[in-house]
Amino acid sequence: MNAVQVVLQASKEKTIIPAFNIPYLPMLEPVVRAIRDENAVAMVQVARLEWVKFSSGSLEAVAEEYAKHCDPKHTLLHLDHVPVIDEDSREVDYLPIITRAIKAGYQSVMIDGSRLPLDENIAASAKVSALAHAAGVAVEAELGAVAGHEAGGIGMDYETLFTSKRGFTDPKEAKVFVSESGCDWLSVAAGSIHGAIAEGVRKKKKPQARLDIAHIAALYEATGGMPLVLHGGSGIRQEYILGAVKSGIAKINVATEIRQPYEAALEERPNDIVYAKDKVYDRTLWVIREFLQISGNAKKLFD
Repeated sequence: MNAVQVVLQASKEKTIIPAFNIPYLPMLEPVVRAIRDENAVAMVQVARLEWVKFSSGSLEAVAEEYAKHCDPKHTLLHLDHVPVIDEDSREVDYLPIITRAIKAGYQSVMIDGSRLPLDENIAASAKVSALAHAAGVAVEAELGAVAGHEAGGIGMDYETLFTSKRGFTDPKEAKVFVSESGCDWLSVAAGSIHGAIAEGVRKKKKPQARLDIAHIAALYEATGGMPLVLHGGSGIRQEYILGAVKSGIAKINVATEIRQPYEAALEERPNDIVYAKDKVYDRTLWVIREFLQISGNAKKLFD
């Protein structure tokens, strides 16, 4: 599958491609199995923080595990969040990481310059776009601030964040960004929040978020119909997700929703990886079948 074409087709069909994060390598097999069993199309992805702060090992380790279990009719391999400035405010040497991902066979990569001023974000994203496109690899970029990965969480109560629209992607900036960065799809901020990853809070339930659907629609119009991406997909009420799909969201990241059941299973039955994998499989099925309602969308995308 060609990642650019698949996500563009999802946008046209008003369906959505979930992208499941893999912070622990044993999670990958049950995720792929659930995608295939539901005749869906989805991405398997890993973010830099998941080999730095969890146990995915490396982007190469995930690619090797993916090669064992992937189904080319149903799955794509995506590199999530490679930040220019990370959640701990440290500069990241991002181009070598992108180069490694291309060499390892990733079909799409994400450069996250969202903590930079607009012009610097555009410049960093354009560098990655040139590098990746030369290898036939799709590029996701981010504009706006989806909070939550930082050690302090979102830094305020959720209602204050939403009503103030703190960090929301600006439509005027989005129009400039997509014309100058060269990205293939854009991650936007419109109310979602990332799951907490700091050691003391990663097991806690996420605050229930909602989405500003009108704002998403305005971003979709401003970007000329570019497929939009929603990060922090876990913990949002279903009606908001379905509304966002109709308004331009074509890819959604799912991490906390499948990570926490895996971790809880191993606390309940230490060292019982089979039991933990079963929990991941069941929750991935639920996301595909009931929450996103995309069972069978492989037929829609390829017919």
